[in-house]
Amino acid sequence: MELTWYGLSCFRLVERNLSTVVTDPHSDASGLTLPRIKTDIVTRSNELVDGEIAGATRTLTGPGEYEIGGVFITGVASRSKERNTIFRVDMNGVTVVHVGRMTKLPSQTQIEALGEVNILLVPVGGGNRLNGVQAAELVAMIEPGIVVPMHFAQDGVSKELDGVEKFLNELGSADLEPTSSLRVSSSSSPEETQIVLLTPKV
Repeated sequence: MELTWYGLSCFRLVERNLSTVVTDPHSDASGLTLPRIKTDIVTRSNELVDGEIAGATRTLTGPGEYEIGGVFITGVASRSKERNTIFRVDMNGVTVVHVGRMTKLPSQTQIEALGEVNILLVPVGGGNRLNGVQAAELVAMIEPGIVVPMHFAQDGVSKELDGVEKFLNELGSADLEPTSSLRVSSSSSPEETQIVLLTPKV
């Protein structure tokens, strides 16, 4: 499975012969412009996600269990100031969890509902989402194989957000070098949690 970041909370998940998934697409009002992205499925974790992806055949906006084009997706409601859905995507045995607009750490019941997490996509920039310290606490609670920070200050973003540095410092990864994309298979998930810092594709 290949994971590409388009800034803020937007990722594309691609696996050969399976449906493609895009998470939380942003609009130009965010200060970032999405390039043209092809996808089959769009997940929207909350009602403030306002970006559009032309050509998507399914849009998921709430809790439930879905099977679309060989991809298994579970939506779990989470505690937040506004309605928020955590989406767990299973592609060929690789599980990716996107926590969306999370403002409070989840309950133990919600964590158990997620099962094993190979890749955790977690906001770290604060504002109306988790900050770096809270995000580090979430990582300790879930113990994923790989953590990818999202929704933090970057060039062009119009929102007031913290940088990623505070989160990296909390996890002892201050000198981490960014990479353009992430490829993971069901047999390559690390035994100990690793942090992967992605550069946005624009």
